[in-house]
Amino acid sequence: MANHLTLAVAGSRKTQSIVEHCASVSRERRVLVLTYTQANQEELISRLKQYAGDHHHVEVMGWFTFLLRHFARPFLPFKFAGKRVLGFNFDGRPHRMSTGIGRFLDSNGAAYGCELGRLAHELVARSKGALLKRLECIYDEILIDEVQDLSAHDWEIIDVLLDSSVDIRMVGDIRQSVLATNPRSSKNAKYSYAGSVKWARERQAKGRLEIVESVTTSRCHPVVAKFSDSIFDPSWKFPETQSENRTVTDHDGVFLVSTKHVTEYVRHFQPQCLRHSVNSGKAFDLDYFNFKVSKGMTYERVLIVPTAPIAKFIASGAYLEANSASSFYVAVTRAEQSVGIVLDKAGSSSLPFWNPTAAKQEV
Repeated sequence: MANHLTLAVAGSRKTQSIVEHCASVSRERRVLVLTYTQANQEELISRLKQYAGDHHHVEVMGWFTFLLRHFARPFLPFKFAGKRVLGFNFDGRPHRMSTGIGRFLDSNGAAYGCELGRLAHELVARSKGALLKRLECIYDEILIDEVQDLSAHDWEIIDVLLDSSVDIRMVGDIRQSVLATNPRSSKNAKYSYAGSVKWARERQAKGRLEIVESVTTSRCHPVVAKFSDSIFDPSWKFPETQSENRTVTDHDGVFLVSTKHVTEYVRHFQPQCLRHSVNSGKAFDLDYFNFKVSKGMTYERVLIVPTAPIAKFIASGAYLEANSASSFYVAVTRAEQSVGIVLDKAGSSSLPFWNPTAAKQEV
């Protein structure tokens, strides 16, 4: 089967697997690598230069650039005769009563980001096969990194690509579904964020897609990996993470940290401090990253200021809703060796409290 999806756990070298694939294919093969965020595009370009610098037919592109360059710009006249796309409006939104071209382009002719997926999908049909044929003539293979970031009409476009002669290879971690190309859209809402696993499993059941589970992390300590698996309700049927991290330090695992000990904990271990948003963690004067911002980063140790639902999950075992679980999963899996969670009341949790007295004795 030419269409593949690798569902990989955090720290499993997802992006690197794409880079190594590009380095291994024929130098005549025309390959397009797509991803959503600018940071990930820059990372891919940097690694490809290092590992596949002699492959001149590999191109890296952002998802919106892909839709503009290969759908909206060349094929807009098939839907709106004589009209052209003159730019891109990422933040703007059309008036809710807008119809016609005003639904898709602003007054300056720039395409609205929130409507670009819909426009691109409609142009596929309007072109009567010309759009897809053009793509097939340009690329032999399209690779999509962080596929869980797609949403709304993007899934319709992926369905079109799956039926093309272009080989489609996708990589992602459904558990890290904290971003979305079009978070406000209700289109295909059941497939948004962690729900994208439903989309994938439905296509697999129809024989249109082969799913491979990559369950080995080289980043997270075994205790951290095991705890990360516990964040999602078992009904999601995610496989158990296997850790290749064999490093041993004087502070490995997952710990609760009382509020009165936070300052001392930070001074002793110098963890990267993580919070849900700017409104979280105001009780402590710490150098924070928000959960979503930390995605893709790696630290030896992290200290997490939990939200109320996360604190409840730890103390009672009440599972988080999907988006909260994904955010917490991202925060936990930034750590190589240890995760500290600020909490005073452990409830029924079996996680140990960090003991500053014992730490001093060890020193």
